Formats: sequence, C-alpha cells, structure tokens
Amino acid sequence: MRKSLVLASFVAASLLATAALAQTSSIATPAVKSGIIGLDGMSSTVFQQGQSSFSGVALRMRIRNPMLVPNVELMPTFEYWQSTNKVNEFHIETRRRDATLAGDVRWVFRDVSAHPYVGLGYGLHFLNSEVRAPDQGLPHAQHGLVKGGLDAMIGIQSGPESRFGSFLELKYLDVTMYRQFKLTTGLNLNFE
Repeated sequence: MRKSLVLASFVAASLLATAALAQTSSIATPAVKSGIIGLDGMSSTVFQQGQSSFSGVALRMRIRNPMLVPNVELMPTFEYWQSTNKVNEFHIETRRRDATLAGDVRWVFRDVSAHPYVGLGYGLHFLNSEVRAPDQGLPHAQHGLVKGGLDAMIGIQSGPESRFGSFLELKYLDVTMYRQFKLTTGLNLNFE
C-alpha cells in the first residue's frame, strides 16, 4: 500500500512538472544579443603577496555566445601593472611587472537594475623583475617567467541598459608565490 502511494505521488508530481514546463516553454522570451556586447576599461589597485599596493590597468571584451545560457559572458582580458621602487641613498632601483592574458567567464544576474555578477577564469602571467644596485655590486639583474593561475571575481555593473556604464569588482588571482587581490573600478561601453 505504501509503495503504491509513493509511486502515485511520484507520477502525479512528474505530470505536474511536465505540464508546468510545457506552459513556460510557450511563453515568448526576449531575444538576447550575441557576439561582442561590450568593452571594459579598468583601473585596479593591486595587493600582491608580500608587497605594498600599487596600480594597474586593464582592457577586456565581453562576448555572449548564443549556444550558451544568456546570463553567461565570455571575457578575454589584458591586464598590466608595474611597480618601481628607488632608494636613492643606496642607489638601488627595483622594478616588477606583470602582463596578463586571461580568459574569464562570468554569470550576470539580470533580474535587478544594477547587474551583480560572479566569475571564474584562467590567466597567463608574464612576470618580470629587475634590480639595479651598482654600489652593492649588482649593476643589473633581471628575471622573467611565465606562470598560469586561476582567478575568481565578484562585482556589480551599473547602467547596464545604457550605452555607457560603470562597475566595481573584486578579483582574486591564484598565481603561486605571486597571489593577488585586485580592487577594480571601470567604465564600460555597451553594444546592446
């Protein structure tokens, strides 16, 4: 008796769910633009592991693919920062640079006036360090390497329905021995 009651409940729930899906599929959904939907110009404050904060710049493109869910955006990104320090009393100069090519994917919550978003990605970091300390016996030394790392972001975009908008974003880049947090503000040009 109990098994037949559970089976009948399962069948009834399945029929109700199928009817609900059939009804929602007949509702027309607005067309979502695909292709390049915008460009973002960014300025970041970078907090790198073991270093003081410094500034960076970035440019990214936002792409929507019609084969994906409409809330998913693909974002090829170029980021760059450079930090230079001088200690004139000892004639020491250091310079560190990071040029990053990244591919990020974000989910945009479009049900509110300002669009919050979360995302993940992967970036290739072209890192370079230089030091000049001629009085210390080191006229010039340089070290460069390429490292890959995952990143995660959370942000909010204002003015997403207008031609120009702005956004605020926090991004974590997990690059071994070069981990970074970036607090980013930016302007975007929307093509939608």
